[in-house]
Amino acid sequence: MESSGGAGVTVGGGPVVHGYPHLETVRAAVTALYKRLSYDTVHSFDTSVAPADVAFGDQDDLHLGAQRVAREMVRHLHLPDARMIVGFREMRHAASVELAAGPEYFIELNDRFRTHRRDIGAALAHEVMHVYLHRLDLSFPGTRDNEILTDTATTYLGAGWLLLDAYREDGASSQKLGYLTPEEFGYVLAKRALAFGEAPETWFTSAQAYTAYTKGLAQARRDEQQPPLTAAGWAGRRRYAKDRRYAREHGAAVRGGTAGANGGGGAAGTNGAYSFSGDGLGALRVTFPCPTCHQRIRVPVRGRMRVRCTLCRTVLECDT
Repeated sequence: MESSGGAGVTVGGGPVVHGYPHLETVRAAVTALYKRLSYDTVHSFDTSVAPADVAFGDQDDLHLGAQRVAREMVRHLHLPDARMIVGFREMRHAASVELAAGPEYFIELNDRFRTHRRDIGAALAHEVMHVYLHRLDLSFPGTRDNEILTDTATTYLGAGWLLLDAYREDGASSQKLGYLTPEEFGYVLAKRALAFGEAPETWFTSAQAYTAYTKGLAQARRDEQQPPLTAAGWAGRRRYAKDRRYAREHGAAVRGGTAGANGGGGAAGTNGAYSFSGDGLGALRVTFPCPTCHQRIRVPVRGRMRVRCTLCRTVLECDT
């Protein structure tokens, strides 16, 4: 029997990390989802969990309400033969789940949720996703990266907006569930919104969550504006042309700029970079990440073309 530590939590005025320190792992997690699930399965989650379906008022019975929300998460993740038994106890983490063979899974929630019931859906979304990924046999090595995978999968498959909405911060206190930063949650949620045509802005009850989403959306749109995509800005196109010319003149592999967290080079690791290389026959090819699923795509350098990602089926307008 395996136990998962579940949703990390920062409460009681502790510092909340901001920015995009896990962006490369987040992007790898999106790619892993498409590879393991397939395009058709990912798009079977085309509708997010509705706010009304996980609403939890103070007048609701604690245990019956928690079981109701857990059943909604099971339904959303297409796990009809899984039964979640939810309890509460004092613990360091927000929640944990025992990853047994099933069909029953025991989820424990932090005692603080007895009086913070509006966030029970967020904690359960993360824990039920642990069960989903466990059944898929999809994991990343190491606790940190595996939790980032779980947060990313929860958000991309339609339940993680609850984790972002649980983020609240003011001068006296702060709370954040999950291992991603608020902006990273916003980024993954924006990726989903762009892929599925959703508008999650209206779901937030937390003003800080809305702000984090808008920042994540800006970063997600920057992914769509990196060369050789035709939507790239003037500076990116100029840099790309310079790198392409160098690769042609020197016959050497050249790695170009990256889709960094600030839209510039270098900040987010190699996943956002294009690179040039020869094809063994004297022709030049460019490799770059799909802005939707981050699978790397390799095509000939021959000007304007349409490229279709074989993993997520996104059609990209490129000028190579």
